[in-house]
Amino acid sequence: MNEAAFAGVKVLEHCELVSGPYCAKLLADLGAETIKIEKPETGDEARRRGPFLDDIPHPERSGLFLYLNTNKLGITLNLETSTGKRLFTELVKNTDILVEDTAPGTMERLGLGYDTLSEVNPSLIMTSITPYGQTGPYRGYKAHHLNIYHISGQAHFSYTEKRRPNQPPLRGGGYIGDYDAGLSGAVATVAALYKRNLSGIGQHIDVSKEEALISLDRVDIGTFTNDGVAAMKRRRGMLGGLMPCKDGYVIIIAPQQHQWEALVKLMGNPEWAQGEKCKDESVRAENADELQLLIEEWMLQHTRDEIYHRGQSFSCPVGVVNSAADVFNSPQMNERGFFVEIDHPEAGKLRYPSASYKFSETPWRVSRAASLLGEDNLEVYCGRLGYSTEELAEMKASGII
Repeated sequence: MNEAAFAGVKVLEHCELVSGPYCAKLLADLGAETIKIEKPETGDEARRRGPFLDDIPHPERSGLFLYLNTNKLGITLNLETSTGKRLFTELVKNTDILVEDTAPGTMERLGLGYDTLSEVNPSLIMTSITPYGQTGPYRGYKAHHLNIYHISGQAHFSYTEKRRPNQPPLRGGGYIGDYDAGLSGAVATVAALYKRNLSGIGQHIDVSKEEALISLDRVDIGTFTNDGVAAMKRRRGMLGGLMPCKDGYVIIIAPQQHQWEALVKLMGNPEWAQGEKCKDESVRAENADELQLLIEEWMLQHTRDEIYHRGQSFSCPVGVVNSAADVFNSPQMNERGFFVEIDHPEAGKLRYPSASYKFSETPWRVSRAASLLGEDNLEVYCGRLGYSTEELAEMKASGII
């Protein structure tokens, strides 16, 4: 079997919840040997976040944790102890990439900042993921996904209910913004790894979650930067968007004339669409509230599949809004083997999303399920760092691991 793309790359992860673990997961899933560090006794906060298997809270049955931590070794370590710091430094000596998400200044306070660690390992790449970055007036602010999603403008830009402009913006579902930040961190880390492989020198990567989300709003930010007009105000007169239909929702984007004409054909060329209120884009925008209701009335009489397939035949830009069940049961996803079964010692056999890409020579694969808390302490501390089982027991008893 061919080696994975990142075979031989060693990653150390000191992160919780979503962004940092997702960044490290993307590397681990491509073959990087990744060691995840958790706090003794309590572990990663994600262990206490749902959804839980059978809706019963359990630190080893969190769907969030199980997904984010495939293909990683798992150890426990208390960095607030002198021995814990020493063990961490020993691990860093043989590490290519360190991913951490502590508050700015925390690693320096512990004596484990990048300047210190790079003396131990000059080729180290250290990726730090924080809400607002390592510098600036907000650097010390704490933030949850809710805060970052709103302060980045994402919630405002993605608002779709044009007929209710005074309704508040809505946060994206789940931890979508945190995943975006993790992906941004992974891309930057891979770029630094490529450079390190050429020069032999590592570097510190400062990832701001806020900036990661803002970078996804290029059109909206650019529009405001250049003409001072919020793009959402412009879109308020556009027709389509997220629309209810007979068995769910579809999304239609039809601002241009040829797209509008395709939408009219989709609806069977209704008489009202031939009137003065629809003669061009600017007039349609002025009458958008009235026209939107007429379009919605037609949509509610048809199913998602009817609208989608008929719309495609007219080159109308329409898409089906799928539920989680729709995606899971999709013949397209199943044909490509997107969902893979992983057997976990506590959660059992479950199907997980895999990756959106396929390599012909260095395939994505699952080598192991998410680790139980401290599952690999023996292998890492004794098998790799050379400590005895007696010393391991002493460190556990004293709260170091």
